[in-house]
Amino acid sequence: MTKPTLATIWLDGCSGCHMSFLDMDERLFDIAERADIVYSPLIDVKAYPEHVDFCLVEGAVSSEDDLRKILHVRQRTGTLISFGDCAVTANVPAMRNPIGVQPLLDRAYIENVTINPGIPVSVVPKLLAMARPVHRVVKVDVYLPGCPPSADLIYQSLVDLLAGRTPDTHGARFGR
Repeated sequence: MTKPTLATIWLDGCSGCHMSFLDMDERLFDIAERADIVYSPLIDVKAYPEHVDFCLVEGAVSSEDDLRKILHVRQRTGTLISFGDCAVTANVPAMRNPIGVQPLLDRAYIENVTINPGIPVSVVPKLLAMARPVHRVVKVDVYLPGCPPSADLIYQSLVDLLAGRTPDTHGARFGR
């Protein structure tokens, strides 16, 4: 019998959720015994697999790159998990929404720059008009709240999912 597959991806966020994932410490070995980790910014795999059973998605959908990535991941994933408040609510990335893209870029790359002012066109992904939570773009199956979610919540939710149970995230402790 083959183990279920697990992936993690990172959209517009700070990586705090992935740091909390790593805070599971020795429990990571337990997860690795229960599932094959097949894609993540934490491992050296370049392409998202054809089929992944479970994927933790950190971050909001804020750029064309994020949008392309989440559509691709949703198409290839059985159970998609919004992982942390940026994925669940758009949280900090959405703070730019009332400002608008052009004024934001002008402020960051022209007004506050003393050497070589100019908005990058080839390195920074093109921003969408609004930063959005993942569920506003694709179907989400499970929500893990918190900024970041606690390692305990992540671990118990993964154990439940890998055992075929729906995790109980109601009343989950938010953050650390």
